[in-house]
Amino acid sequence: MAQSAQLDQEEAAVIGRLSTLDRFLPIWIGIAMVLGLLLGRMLPGMQGALDSVKVDQTSLPIAIGLMAMMYPVLARVKYEEMGHLAGDRRMLGLSLVMNWIVGPALMFALAWIFLPDNPAFRTGLIVIGLARCIAMVLIWNDLACGDREAGALLVAINSVFQILGYALLGTFYLAILPGWLGLDTQNVEFSTWLITKAVLVFLGIPLVAGYLTRRIGVAKKGREWYDNVFAPKIAPIALWGLLFTIVILFALQGNTITGDPAAVVKIAVPLIIYFAIMWFVSMAASRALGLSYPRSATVSFTAAGNNFELAIAVCIAVWGVTSGEALTGVIGPLIEVPALVALVYVSLWLRRKWSWGSPSPISQDVS
Repeated sequence: MAQSAQLDQEEAAVIGRLSTLDRFLPIWIGIAMVLGLLLGRMLPGMQGALDSVKVDQTSLPIAIGLMAMMYPVLARVKYEEMGHLAGDRRMLGLSLVMNWIVGPALMFALAWIFLPDNPAFRTGLIVIGLARCIAMVLIWNDLACGDREAGALLVAINSVFQILGYALLGTFYLAILPGWLGLDTQNVEFSTWLITKAVLVFLGIPLVAGYLTRRIGVAKKGREWYDNVFAPKIAPIALWGLLFTIVILFALQGNTITGDPAAVVKIAVPLIIYFAIMWFVSMAASRALGLSYPRSATVSFTAAGNNFELAIAVCIAVWGVTSGEALTGVIGPLIEVPALVALVYVSLWLRRKWSWGSPSPISQDVS
């Protein structure tokens, strides 16, 4: 009973730390969707206006929204403590395997199983599978009482991996592997260089800006001020950027969505299966390896979530804002949010029902 009461207090404290914007994220996303659809109906000339000023083939307003989503998250990462991860090789190894081997391969398989005759949606799903989560995962991790520091550090590692290998993995899963398997890819056109540029612009710039912001902020004002005053103030920018981007993209894709609601279902089904498999496999593997509950939750949500911000940016830059690939990217977070919110409740239930390993020494070092 005492342990149960303590867990209740911890969960209440975590929820209490979340802002209203974080706590009711599914509601805000739903409102952004409706607002976008209404704007698309009322302002049919919006696409021309958005395309008048571009950043690397992407309209300036959308580019601003995409960068706003990623910068605050990357500015919160404690880059100076990344070396601590080397001490928990079980967590690091499992996270790397789930994120960079299992995740992309699973999404590739699901895309071809469920969308063999729809190359645009299929390509969009594969692009999502390659984009490992760096933003909203911190919200799910907090809600599930995961390890905050480990979550932030895994976000940093995923960011670096994506800059170094995203375009190469994209080429492998979109062209090379299908060719090896004898699958038809003649309707899939893309440029490895365009993917590389999109990653460098929409992930590289926020990553460098976030790193410099932390280095300069900590040097001038100290870590306590940066972590407890500055970082919480800029955190809402990420969600406002997400909501702004959803409004704009739904305004542009509204006719497609309302005219073909079955398209949403086609994209949603493999995504739901993907989230469930990635999360449950990661949680079970973490427990089998003897990780503590906070570390297990962190690995699971990091593996199950995806960097839809980057996926949307790549799809828009390579295939265009009104493409089927971009539509897939937009629908992604609309499925991810309720799916991972549900998994938060499952995670908290398993926290009480299963036995877990002891916290690793890193938890003590990092905190």
